Amino acid sequence: MNSETPKLIKLQNYMNKLIIYQLLVRLFGNKKTDTVYSGTIEENGVGKMNDITEKALSELYKMGITHIWLTGILEHSTTTAYPNIPSAPPEIVKGRAGSPYAVCDYYDVAPDLAVSVENRMQEFENLLVRIHQAGMKAWIDFVPNHVSRQYHSDNAPENVTDFGERDNPNVAFSPNNNFYYISGKTLQLPENLRPFGEQIPFHTNEISFYENPAKATGNDCFHETPAINDWYDTVKLNYGVDYLNGKQQHFSPTPDTWEKMVDILLFWCKKGVDGFRCDMAEMVPVKFWRYAIRQVKTHFPNTVFVAEIYDESRYREYVFEGGFDFLYDKVGFYDTLRNIITSNASTHAITDCWKRLQGLDGVMLRFLENHDEQRIASRFFAQDPWKSIPAMMLAATMNTNPVMLYFGQEVGENAASATGFSGDDGRTSIFDYCHVPQHQRWMNNGAFDGGLLSENDRKLRAAYSEILQLCRSSETIKNGAFYDLMWANPHITRQYLYLRHTETEILLFCLNFDPQPVEINVIIPPDVFNIADGFILKPVFGGGEEIAVDECGIRVRVRGFGAGGFEVKNFSQKF
Repeated sequence: MNSETPKLIKLQNYMNKLIIYQLLVRLFGNKKTDTVYSGTIEENGVGKMNDITEKALSELYKMGITHIWLTGILEHSTTTAYPNIPSAPPEIVKGRAGSPYAVCDYYDVAPDLAVSVENRMQEFENLLVRIHQAGMKAWIDFVPNHVSRQYHSDNAPENVTDFGERDNPNVAFSPNNNFYYISGKTLQLPENLRPFGEQIPFHTNEISFYENPAKATGNDCFHETPAINDWYDTVKLNYGVDYLNGKQQHFSPTPDTWEKMVDILLFWCKKGVDGFRCDMAEMVPVKFWRYAIRQVKTHFPNTVFVAEIYDESRYREYVFEGGFDFLYDKVGFYDTLRNIITSNASTHAITDCWKRLQGLDGVMLRFLENHDEQRIASRFFAQDPWKSIPAMMLAATMNTNPVMLYFGQEVGENAASATGFSGDDGRTSIFDYCHVPQHQRWMNNGAFDGGLLSENDRKLRAAYSEILQLCRSSETIKNGAFYDLMWANPHITRQYLYLRHTETEILLFCLNFDPQPVEINVIIPPDVFNIADGFILKPVFGGGEEIAVDECGIRVRVRGFGAGGFEVKNFSQKF
C-alpha cells in the first residue's frame, strides 16, 4: 500500500454516509417568477416551511439525501413587519429580507416562513416531523459569533435574561458582559450605505437607528465606524476574550454568554433538531465549543455539530479539543477543485489536498456550492453545470466524509442577475426576496416533478442522483479505505484516479476534468493487486467504459467532464 497514505481518523461511526441538502427556506418554496429588483415580500413572494411538502422530501430522499440543512430558520432582522413584530430600521438590514445570520431572536422562527405567523413554531415542528418521516435528519444554523444590531428575544424561557440586559455598557470589556462596547462613542454607519442595493440610493439623512455607546461589529471590528464591507448589521458577542488586551481569556467563572448559548442549543434539540451547522465557528473560543458540545451530547448524544472554519492550522484543534463532528473543507478541497475546473490546474493538487489533512478526510464536509459560494453554472465560475460532475463524484466518493449540495445546484441554477443587495455576483441572494428559476422549474408549482425542466436539466439531475444513490447504497464508499493512484500515474494531469476498497470489494474511479473524452491507461501498482492474475471491470457509474484489461494495465475511455466508476471483479488483493 502507498506508504504516504495516512490512517483515516474516524471519531464517530455514523454507519451511513451523510449526504446533505442545503436549502434556504425563504427561497425554496417561492413560486413567484415575475419578481422585481429589491422587491418587497408582497412584490416578490417568499417560500414557507409548509412548501417543503411530503412530496418534496420524498423526491429528495429518492435522490439520495440523508440530511436536510434548513437555512434561515432563526428569526432575523428584516424590513417586513407583522402584528406585534415590528420591522427593523433598513439601515441595519442588508437587503429587504435581511441576512439569516443577523439573528434577532435565537428562540424564535422567522415569521416570513410561516403561513400562520402566530403558529410559526408549530409549523416548524411539523416540518421536522415531515423530514423525519421521510427518513432524513434535520439541521439548522447556529449563529454564535454575532447577533443583529437590534437583538431582542420575546420567546425566550422565563428564566433566561436577554443578551445585554445585565451588561455594563460603560466599560469596553467585562467577562460579565454579553457585548463589547466602544465607550463614549456613537455608532456611525457607513456613508455609502446601500441597504436595498446599488440601484436604489439611500441617503445618510434617512438613518434613524441610534446606538450609544456603539457596540463592536460582528467581524471583530472594535470601533464605532464600521465600513461598508464590515458586518455592520451585526454586533459581536463576548465569550470572555478581551480582544483589546492581547486576547486575554476570562473563562472562569463560566461566562454568561456560554450559559445562554447552551440553553439555546438545548432548546432546539428538544424541538427535534438533529444537528447544527455552526456559523463562523473559528471566531468563537474552542474552549466554549468543548463546553457546549459536551453538555448538549450529554442529553442528546446523536446531535451533529459542523464547524464553518477556514484556518487549516486549527482543524485538529476544533475536532479534538472542540469536539466537532465535521469541518468545512473549503480552503482545501473546494478551492482546489475550483482551480482545476476554471484554471486548468493539475489534478495532482488533489493529492496534496488530502495529504495536508493528515488523516482528517473523514471529518471534512465537502461541497461545490453553498449559500456563500458562486453557482457553478454562473459566468463567474464554470458557466456549464456539467463541468461539476467529476468534481461532485470526487466530493461524494473520495472518502467516508459527508458531502453536500445546495438547492438548485443539481439542475444547473446560474444566479444570472442582480436581485437587490446581493448584486450580480453569481450567488443566489441570501439578503433579498427573490426567486431561483432553475429550482422553480424542478418544483413545478409545488408538484416537485421536474415538469418544467429541459431534457438537459433532467439529465443533469439524474447524474447527481446516480452519484448520491451510489454513495448511499455502497458499503465500500460509506466505510471503505481510499487509495490514491496518481503517484503511479504521474503522466496524468487533467484526470484523477483512485480506488475505494474493503476486504471484499475494490472500486476504481476515473475522473476527467477536460471537455474532450480521453482514453486512459491506468497503471495499477503491484502492491494493490496483480494484473497478471486476471480480473474484469463492472461499471458502477456510467461516465466511462472499459477498453482493455491486460498486463499493461487498465485502459478506459471517459467522456468529457465525465466520471467513470468500476467494480474490480475476480482480483487477487494485496492491500
